[in-house]
Amino acid sequence: MTVLTAPTVLDQLKALAQDTRYELVRHLASGERCVCDLEVLLNLPQSKVSYHLGILREAGLVTSEQRGKNMYYTLYRPALYRLGGELLSDLLSDQTTLTHQVKSLC
Repeated sequence: MTVLTAPTVLDQLKALAQDTRYELVRHLASGERCVCDLEVLLNLPQSKVSYHLGILREAGLVTSEQRGKNMYYTLYRPALYRLGGELLSDLLSDQTTLTHQVKSLC
């Protein structure tokens, strides 16, 4: 039995860090899109668009629904909001002030 784990902040950032996937997210931010629409918008073949959408889906950033022969994708906004909050929490978890440091490097 395989146990699926939720994508981490780093997993999601890696998924967004690639240019094509970032562009896909930007297009999906305006609403649901069919793969065929995304092919035209990105000027890429269906196989590449589907590959990148699969990575975004595994990262929990998009959801998909098949209707007839077409697959429709939607941006999963709660994941992006959570990602922003978790990223800030991870980066800013140390509440030490920068005005006085005992072990200063300079």
